[in-house]
Amino acid sequence: MDAPTSNHQDDQVLPELLTEYMVDMKCEGCVNAVKNKLQTINGVKNVEVDLSNQVVRILGCSPVKTMTEALEQTGRKARLIGQGVPDEFLVTAAVAEFKGPDIFGVVRFAQVNMELARIEANFNGLSPGKHGWSINEFGDLTKCAASTGKVYNPTSIAAKEPLGDLRTLEVDDKGETFFSGVKERLRVADLIGRSIVVYGSEDKSDSGVTAAVIARSAGVGENYKKICSCDGTIIWESSNNDFVPSKV
Repeated sequence: MDAPTSNHQDDQVLPELLTEYMVDMKCEGCVNAVKNKLQTINGVKNVEVDLSNQVVRILGCSPVKTMTEALEQTGRKARLIGQGVPDEFLVTAAVAEFKGPDIFGVVRFAQVNMELARIEANFNGLSPGKHGWSINEFGDLTKCAASTGKVYNPTSIAAKEPLGDLRTLEVDDKGETFFSGVKERLRVADLIGRSIVVYGSEDKSDSGVTAAVIARSAGVGENYKKICSCDGTIIWESSNNDFVPSKV
């Protein structure tokens, strides 16, 4: 498979990754509750908990969205802090965050091996229907999507479409969409400083309706701090929900 094709790839099992969360745990009872909940998730292979650092490590093929929702269901605060394959790559993970004012979302990349990357995305605030999306050459957002250049295509290998073409997202009537899939020949390290663009329709020659810069994200074992040095915020007081408008 050369590129993501739809929001849900039910016939495809995602490759395994190690995912790390900071979770607000205070005792062995918390540890057992977290472990028991995560082990019910399809695709979770192993769960390790480091109570002293309040870190939970999950090995498996489950999407981040599924694991995050499971942790939230235990009633404990949780924050994704790292994802990837340990000790294999210089840069294993990247993220693009869409912070509004109308469209909110997060796109995550994780390197599985040097020829394969996992992609997960969720958006809120898009118009219902199909939207093209792509990785574009530049992270210049001075003119929003119009200044991000062409669809990223570094390879000289003959292909039906550019490497950065992510095909389409299908948005429901609430303006929401979730995607998980893989992309062959994609190197996460090469994406830092580029951008993700979402278009108003399936046609990527149309003007993009939103764009965000791709930034380096923590790999596994890289982000155990609990306090943000800039404002003193405890790490789980900030989450993906910061980029989703509250429903009144």
